[in-house]
Amino acid sequence: MEGRIDVIQGDITKQDVDVIVNAANAYLAHGGGVAAAIAAAGTPEVATESRAWVDEHGPVLPGAAAVTSAGSMPADHVVHVVGPIYQDDQDNEALLTQAVRAALDAADGLGAKSIALPAISAGIFGYPADDACRVIVRTVEAWLSDGGDVNEVRLVAFDDATFDHFRRALRTLGS
Repeated sequence: MEGRIDVIQGDITKQDVDVIVNAANAYLAHGGGVAAAIAAAGTPEVATESRAWVDEHGPVLPGAAAVTSAGSMPADHVVHVVGPIYQDDQDNEALLTQAVRAALDAADGLGAKSIALPAISAGIFGYPADDACRVIVRTVEAWLSDGGDVNEVRLVAFDDATFDHFRRALRTLGS
């Protein structure tokens, strides 16, 4: 693995990184969870640019990413990806992996060296947090081992439980 993965407990909107990742819905309507926090912290640019992005490109599809500025946040950009709404009758793991890779690929395409990711889909999308964190860590480790410009990945947990899930996944998977 070429880069570093850190687990941080705190507010993703305050991370001093090149890119923060938003766990978005397809229409970039920032109504709750991480998306609402990012829109509020990046006011008004993030919300305005999100609406413009959807107007121009349509909904954000699985495996794709939308990029906006970060407004007044310390980061330069927000990469918006859509993780799966957890359902028993779909390949949740493949969809989450696709979203995480899309975020990392978009950040790399921006020339970013550092990125902060939340527990995509583990909130209002209902993905069990321990499983989501395991998939995210495994995907980040695999992506970093393939090489790219991103060399610092912060997995940002807002609460104690998610922090513990990320730390356990990172320990279990060998970093």
